Amino acid sequence: MNLRVRVVHCACAGEHHWYADIDDTDDPQPDDPYWFVDRCGSQSEALELACAQLLELSGEVLEADSLTRVQEARLVRV
Repeated sequence: MNLRVRVVHCACAGEHHWYADIDDTDDPQPDDPYWFVDRCGSQSEALELACAQLLELSGEVLEADSLTRVQEARLVRV
């Protein structure tokens, strides 16, 4: 699995903020990432959060065969 971080500058409804997500580079439809954060105040904040999460996810990949995507996690009731 090849994970990648994507950081995007958004200007939705005139509000400028940063979004970051982590997904598999082989996923042809990046609409359901493994992790995301929205409304970061700066690019560096979004990147720092994503890199910290990437480190955590890489540890999970070593312990398991797969990761849970955001939409899959919402289907699980605890």
